[in-house]
Amino acid sequence: MERVGHGDKDAFTVLYDAVAAMVFGIAVKVVRDRAQSEEVAQEVMIDLWRQAARYHPEQGTVRTWVAMIAHRRAVDRVRSAQASANREYANAVRDQPTPFDEVAEQVETRLDSEQVRRCLRGLTELQRQAVTLAYYQGLTYREVADALRSPLPTIKTRMRDGLIRLRDCMGVTT
Repeated sequence: MERVGHGDKDAFTVLYDAVAAMVFGIAVKVVRDRAQSEEVAQEVMIDLWRQAARYHPEQGTVRTWVAMIAHRRAVDRVRSAQASANREYANAVRDQPTPFDEVAEQVETRLDSEQVRRCLRGLTELQRQAVTLAYYQGLTYREVADALRSPLPTIKTRMRDGLIRLRDCMGVTT
């Protein structure tokens, strides 16, 4: 390892022959894909060439140090692949249009409108006028009172009673 750390290509050849099969075996066990494992093994061998000077015999054998580097590199590859797959899935899901049934939406809107009209017919004429002015023409209670020439408290009472009857008719629960 010391000679490899000083750039000795012959020493690296000996190291390669001694550990390449082990490195590939670790990669296959972790990555579980032959092509990816080959890439991981190649990256590990390049790392060994570049990092040989960092090896310290007092911290363990060469095989243990190489196995640790191989395992870490293989785990990194698996994590990277999983993160990439997660991103692709998230992008695919985000890009999918949400299902929307336009016909069903129109039918539901039409049925709701018919129910509102039916319920409005169940109000007294004064209640219907007040609700229509406030909710369909956007008038304030004061403006409704002026339009109907009625005192504001009377309009408030008509509105409250009319809205309660609409709520009950529509089947809305509070």
